[in-house]
Amino acid sequence: MFKWKKLGIIAGVSLSLFIAGCGQDEDQSVSEQMDFTITGLEPGAGQTELNNQAIEEYESLAGWEQQTSSTGAMLSALDKAYKNEEPIMITAWSPHYMFAKWDLKYLEDPIGVFGQEQHAATIIKKGVEDELPNAYTILDRFNFEVPEIEAALFTANEEGLEIAEVAQQWVDDNPEAVASWTEGVDPVDGKPIELVATPWDDMLFTGNVARIVLEQQGFDVTFTPLDPAVLFESISNGEADATLSPWVPTTHGHLYEEYEGEFVDLGPNFEGAKIGLAVPTYMEEDSLEDFEPAE
Repeated sequence: MFKWKKLGIIAGVSLSLFIAGCGQDEDQSVSEQMDFTITGLEPGAGQTELNNQAIEEYESLAGWEQQTSSTGAMLSALDKAYKNEEPIMITAWSPHYMFAKWDLKYLEDPIGVFGQEQHAATIIKKGVEDELPNAYTILDRFNFEVPEIEAALFTANEEGLEIAEVAQQWVDDNPEAVASWTEGVDPVDGKPIELVATPWDDMLFTGNVARIVLEQQGFDVTFTPLDPAVLFESISNGEADATLSPWVPTTHGHLYEEYEGEFVDLGPNFEGAKIGLAVPTYMEEDSLEDFEPAE
């Protein structure tokens, strides 16, 4: 009898503490619930520096900290918070499969720390129009939509497929798009062409789609992932023929300006690329100014 009574008292105290704890959480602001923390990427990432800049420039983020680790760790933290409908602020960019897997929204950036919306440009070395006119026509026609890129990256992530495999699936499933790119273009017989891409999944996807389409037209395609600086240099000095990778005017803007005049810009192959800070759509906050400083 004593044991049961004692257990009852303990259970009652535990329940009271639990209820009190819940009440305390409910009284906390969203900023407090997030412990005034942005969930970020690797310490050396360019967006990590922009997040730090946002913390410095927004009064609403004064005293906040950025938790850096890895992209995988950030997405794991997002998944855990999302399942429990807990508040979280993450480093985001699109195209990325995170927007296909979770309902997310970018936070408005009135100060403009993260820059304007960007596009991916197709740039080629000088002389491609004369040397590879058939490839030039196809390259000039390449055009994608951000949601279809994100859907492809989501498939790769969920099914454990290589980006090249997903690119092949996309080409097989979108014959009308491929036909619009190749219409009126005569096939060639083993003409070599060198494509390069930055080593990001979205750029590896569009680059592999380009590779497959050109191979179907009879080109002997070499496809090489490169660091952005090396990529611009290789196009400008003629070692590579084309790329669909540069994000302008912001992400690769400095490299674009450095080498401008030494390559040909065929224009966007997709528009609506973006970087910034994002939250799940179940959160009411819409702007970086909607939070509270830690100080």
